[in-house]
Amino acid sequence: MANAPKPTPAKKESSSKGSNVFASLAIIICLVIGALVWKFVMGDPSHFQGGDPENGEPMPGDYFAMVYKAGYIVPVLLGLLLMVIVFSFERFFVISRAAGKGNVDTFVSKVQGFLSAGNIDAAIAECDKQQGSVANVIKSGLYKYKEASVDTTLDTEHSVLAIQKEIEEATALEMPMLEKNLTVIATLVSIGTLTGLLGTVTGMIKAFAALATGGAPDQAQLANGISEALINTATGIFTSTIAVIMYNVFTSKIDKLTYSIDEAGFSIVQTYASKHK
Repeated sequence: MANAPKPTPAKKESSSKGSNVFASLAIIICLVIGALVWKFVMGDPSHFQGGDPENGEPMPGDYFAMVYKAGYIVPVLLGLLLMVIVFSFERFFVISRAAGKGNVDTFVSKVQGFLSAGNIDAAIAECDKQQGSVANVIKSGLYKYKEASVDTTLDTEHSVLAIQKEIEEATALEMPMLEKNLTVIATLVSIGTLTGLLGTVTGMIKAFAALATGGAPDQAQLANGISEALINTATGIFTSTIAVIMYNVFTSKIDKLTYSIDEAGFSIVQTYASKHK
């Protein structure tokens, strides 16, 4: 009896290349959009007194103009924030698709029930209904279960090992894609903070430069320098905070899916072992 179809190495490589292209394009596009938003939205002349974004002061209470005045680090931070949002949505859809159409816990419980009743075909049909990476891995184990049941050349111990190996191989093919772009989100945690810190330093340099002038300090330059430092700090911290939250959320979801696979795989192996003593 044939095993359940599994992704071929060529398909896996193609999917990996596609994901790499997406990540590269997303990073570039987010940085470009961040720069455009900073220049043409926040830097719109209507936000400044006299309509001069470069030399005019921000209109009273106009936060867009204040952010624009925070310097050239801001568009980078905006791009990083957009990256967090884009990759968070991308991971959300990928992980949701991996979980399948229904509740994973309910699906695993149904599979365990069919296994206990010895109805392997019904368990496989349930996997077809559920779809997703979790169902694909479990279905591979169930097909191996059926194959081992009719193969009289292997004893129970070797059959159990064969089923375990099948589940492990299917997991190795399905699950790594779930973590594909999590490294980007994890990296943005550090980059967001460090870029914000860079903006803080440049702003403080301007503030101290205003204090270093002979005679009375340039009050406007001093205020602009401090404002630049604080805006960059706040934007960097906000970006990193969102990245940390989303990374932990997705990691938790992946761990839950992995646990569901392990639970179902254990049930398949134990059921086979108990029925073929």
